[in-house]
Amino acid sequence: MNIFCLPAAANEFDDPDYDWDAIEAAQIYETTNVFDLKAKSAILVEANTGRILLVKNEHEKLPIASITKVMSMYLIMEAVAKGKITMDDDVTVSENAYGFGGSQVYLEPGEVFSVREMLKAVAIHSANDATVALAEKVWGSEEVFVQKMNERAAEFGMKNTKFLDSTGLTDEGHYSTAYDIAIMSRELILRYPQILDFTSIWHDTFRNGTFSLDNTNRLIHFYEGTRGLKTGFTQKAGHCLVATCERNGMHLISVVLGEPTSNTRFAESRKILEYGFHNFELITENKKGDIAGEIEVKKGLLNKAELVIPKDVNLLINIGDKEKLKKEVKIPENVEAPLKKGQKVGEVQYTVDGKIVEKVDIVSACDVERASFIKIFFKLATGWLRMGRGS
Repeated sequence: MNIFCLPAAANEFDDPDYDWDAIEAAQIYETTNVFDLKAKSAILVEANTGRILLVKNEHEKLPIASITKVMSMYLIMEAVAKGKITMDDDVTVSENAYGFGGSQVYLEPGEVFSVREMLKAVAIHSANDATVALAEKVWGSEEVFVQKMNERAAEFGMKNTKFLDSTGLTDEGHYSTAYDIAIMSRELILRYPQILDFTSIWHDTFRNGTFSLDNTNRLIHFYEGTRGLKTGFTQKAGHCLVATCERNGMHLISVVLGEPTSNTRFAESRKILEYGFHNFELITENKKGDIAGEIEVKKGLLNKAELVIPKDVNLLINIGDKEKLKKEVKIPENVEAPLKKGQKVGEVQYTVDGKIVEKVDIVSACDVERASFIKIFFKLATGWLRMGRGS
């Protein structure tokens, strides 16, 4: 047996939900009001559209425990995507990664595991030691890794977030908000959806089957469609959860911070997700390339240009509002050449009861060069030649 000193936060660890009680959680769920949550802070977002559906103190800065690992997983997946590392690369455990408190897989200095194995330990079991080992693998040290975490947070617009470590064991000065967590969770699952193949695993093993990995997110097993994302707990942060769930084309992200118990975080998260699925629907109103009309082009080699919708238009609306949805195309009477393919010419506004649900650009489907005497002459001459060949 190895005896080592744990950091000060070791008794405030990412619990593997030993206190989970399905019956009690169900009872809490039945009495939960989504507009009167016990969570200190909460948010519900639809990932495809980015639309916010429910909030409570969403900008309050709070300790977030192992929710921190959402950003750690982002940097790991980014490194794989950019070829900096591969899933099959070896990760050698350092002295620094050894002996971390909280959830861990009890790595020993000098042990070697693949990136894939280490990532499973992080995503499923919330292993702090594996997180630090991966941080060192990707950027050489945890300090540099944390610097990159903060850089990404700034790039994503996470204005109320500061990371001091890769695990979330630090409480003082290490914080985020439900709003910012929703941003980074959305970035992770949309840019690197493969992470859900890890976070959705209910049970696996580590170290050649000798160590059990059980998912700390009970919704994975007990709530249909849940595929992630991360639990967190310290005495100061309370019980936290960011959950992702897919149904009927919708991909919801719920965040709860500062819950009083583990059962409460799962019950309230489930209730929040249910609120989203029961009250909203995602509809596809236009597909990329749909024709939106045409426009007169002045002083161009072409007199008119076809206009198109440049992307799929997915609208999140209240259930029952589909019949109220109206679409208004706004384009000028004409434009002046030159006109570039993909250039914005106007927009489509989608409204329900006069309120704008979405605005989408309308763009030119082709290039239109500006007419000059030489170009017009060449165009006419080419036409005459073709006419002559046809006679």
